[in-house]
Amino acid sequence: MRGADVHASGSGGEHGQGVDHEFLALERELSVFLRRARANSGEMAREVHPDLEAAAYGLLVRLESTGPQRATDLAVYFGVGKATMSRQLHALERLGLVARETDPADGRASLVHLTDEGLERFTSVRDARRGRYALKLADWDRAEIAELARLLHHFNERSED
Repeated sequence: MRGADVHASGSGGEHGQGVDHEFLALERELSVFLRRARANSGEMAREVHPDLEAAAYGLLVRLESTGPQRATDLAVYFGVGKATMSRQLHALERLGLVARETDPADGRASLVHLTDEGLERFTSVRDARRGRYALKLADWDRAEIAELARLLHHFNERSED
């Protein structure tokens, strides 16, 4: 359904009326996608290091894509408290995957970055994951893949607010 049809499906009462079917379908598909993504993050985290928590895998993704960052900036990006971020970063440091260095812009602060070992382990797992995506999407048109990436990016940008 597009345009005016969306509104036509969204009026009425409890049994199918007043239900916006497109948003229900979106919610259902996002729920499945997120559940699978969480499971995949756990698997990928264990591939990076057997003791790595699933939630910490996202930190590696962010640090690899942005370079060194302050812990406070990471906490804001992920929408978690400073204590949670500190705990996750300490765990990554203990595993030798990240390290801290003094922020050249502010000697009182530190920047977190991937260690050589952290980068090597992360890129190995990431490259294998990309290979699995390529297999799953082998029969998709490249334009469809680009459109999916564009739409997910747009959705993620809106979700930051």
